[in-house]
Amino acid sequence: MNIRIIKYSIPLLFNIGAWRSFHYTGFVTWVPVVFGFVIIPLFELFVKPDHSNLDAHEEAMAKDDRIYDWILYCIVPIQYTVLYQFLTHITDPGLTTADTIGRIMTMGLMCGVMGINVGHELGHRVNTTEQTMARMLLLTSLYMHFFIEHNRGHHKHVGTEADPSTARRNESLYMFWFRSISGVYGNAWKIASDEQRKKGKAFLQNEMLHYQLIQITFLTVIGYVWGLQVLGYFIIAAIIGILLLETVNYIEHYGLFRKPLGEGKYERAMPEHSWNSDHVLGRIMLFELSRHSDHHYLASRKYQLLRYHDNSPQLPTGYPGSMILAMIPPLWFSVMNKKIDNNQ
Repeated sequence: MNIRIIKYSIPLLFNIGAWRSFHYTGFVTWVPVVFGFVIIPLFELFVKPDHSNLDAHEEAMAKDDRIYDWILYCIVPIQYTVLYQFLTHITDPGLTTADTIGRIMTMGLMCGVMGINVGHELGHRVNTTEQTMARMLLLTSLYMHFFIEHNRGHHKHVGTEADPSTARRNESLYMFWFRSISGVYGNAWKIASDEQRKKGKAFLQNEMLHYQLIQITFLTVIGYVWGLQVLGYFIIAAIIGILLLETVNYIEHYGLFRKPLGEGKYERAMPEHSWNSDHVLGRIMLFELSRHSDHHYLASRKYQLLRYHDNSPQLPTGYPGSMILAMIPPLWFSVMNKKIDNNQ
């Protein structure tokens, strides 16, 4: 089997770790979280990033190899299996408070890494089946409206004041969370309502309304089958997944803006308008999301084909380490504002 295919199967280890977290107690419940936010950041402090790209032949081979797609497709049933295990075992008898928190944190990690991240990748596909799978994954994080706003809002307005997902210079992560989450939700309603009116459809055909009804039904089923306590734990896990996504948004676009051309137009989104990270382990675990400069330069490019660009600004470390750094605003500002100034 192609070594790159094996490499992109490694994130599935998170699912194994989650399964063990939901069936064991003690430190095991925390292993996926420790791996994601301790082991990987430490590893990436000492291992240099890999800026190499595929050559033309390798890219052609990877582009036509459907196994890369099937890895993503497999995550849909796996994610729902993991969620079922969480809902069934989060109130097991004999759990300590630390065990319960560990399991919730692990499910939150799965909501962010597998639910939203893989949903994001599939949401950029034009195939209806793949887009349906994207919505199914986003449902597990209660963030279905991301499908609307990210594809039809964020990619259009990234690097401008109109984009709630672009962090301003000297804006703390915690202020960004409130502005981005509310802004993305409001923008999704606006986009869906504008499209509904343009197509002459009734309000009951509004895409955003459908997503809200699906999510309410989903929550109602969980509450009915597993009870209100489990429902509360799941909502907390989903919120953790959402905050992970928004933290990633924060580090991806902090302080980078496109030049206005007048009349509400801006220069095209180029590699220099998104922060990039080529740290290998983070790239693998997030299906190349950290090669974000190329993703915004050409959103249709599949994850296995994303490239490094010489002019893309580089994060000081990989995504997990940068996310931890962002949680300490004074340190984040000290490091990143200098990098912004040096890139101008």
